Order: sequence, then structure tokens, then C-alpha cells
Amino acid sequence: MLVMLGLKKLIIDFFDFAQENDVELYNEFSLQHELGIYLRMTVPDHKVQFERNTSFFTSDHNTIKKEIDISIFTIDKKEKYAIELKCPLNGQYPEQMYSFVKDIRFMEEMKERGFTGTACVALVSDRPFYEGKVNNGIYKYFREDYAVYGNIYKPTGPTKTDNYIALSRRHEFIWRDLNAQRKYYVIEI
Repeated sequence: MLVMLGLKKLIIDFFDFAQENDVELYNEFSLQHELGIYLRMTVPDHKVQFERNTSFFTSDHNTIKKEIDISIFTIDKKEKYAIELKCPLNGQYPEQMYSFVKDIRFMEEMKERGFTGTACVALVSDRPFYEGKVNNGIYKYFREDYAVYGNIYKPTGPTKTDNYIALSRRHEFIWRDLNAQRKYYVIEI
């Protein structure tokens, strides 16, 4: 059933449901759990679990992260999906954007290890994530190109010229309005 619906559509439908039903999404933990509850209602023939270690699904542990925010899978694990979430609340725009990129790479790795589908979701309240005067460096991906691709360098710190994440392909996205104050994107990989 999930294969036919599509992971991205399910997540967008969740945000529509949350808006129509005044579901409060006030931090990353609430986003994770409200989305998980919604997924359990929508795809009851799949297990939905939180913070599952990658070792549950693959013997290849050489990944950029070790735990998946939301895992959705059939009991036989022939169908398995992973979702990474970000809901930044305390500014740090370039560093948080770099965390978005890290999640994208992690979902690429899970897809490379046999996941049926993966997705990254970011829900933001602050305008500097999606628009601003500075549109170079990491900002260009999220404010101008609306695509993340290539080698993306760490935007701050003493190792910023040496430390980067290499994405295997281009991932385009759209900032969507959740309401007047908040926007989100969903990247399906």
C-alpha cells in the first residue's frame, strides 16, 4: 500500500491533516511523534518505529548517522522506508542547513543499502532558512537553487574548508507553506 501511495505524498498529506486538525508541531520531538501516529493510522499493515538503529536493517554500519528518526517496514522487511526530520528552533542557520545536508546524505546511504524509499523533512519557523540577502555558500542551495547537490562544505568553524558532505545526486525541493509563519520541504530519495 505504501509503495502505491508514495512516501512524499504521505508526508505532505500529514502536513495537510495537521493544519486542518490543529495538530501542534512545536519541536522536532512533536513532529516525529505526530507524524508517526499519522503513519500508523494511514499504513496499518506496516510497523512504524522511532530512532531505530541502522543495524536492525543492514550489516553495513558505515553510515554518516546511526539512527533513523522514523522507520516504516513490513514484518519481513521486504519493504522498508526511512524518514529523517529537522525542526530547528534556535537559529544557527548555516549549521542547521548543514544538518539538513547530513540527513540527505544519510537517506541516500539507506537507499543504497536497499531501502524501498527514504525522505528528508525540514519544518522551519524562521525566514532566514528560505530567504535572505546572502545567497552564496550553503545558503544558495536553500534560498536560490532549491536543490542540494555536489560537495557541500561545512559553513563555519576552523575545518570548514576541509570538511564537506558529498551527495551522490541532485535533490530538488519546494518550500511549502504550513501556515503563515512556517514552511517545510520534503525531499524523497
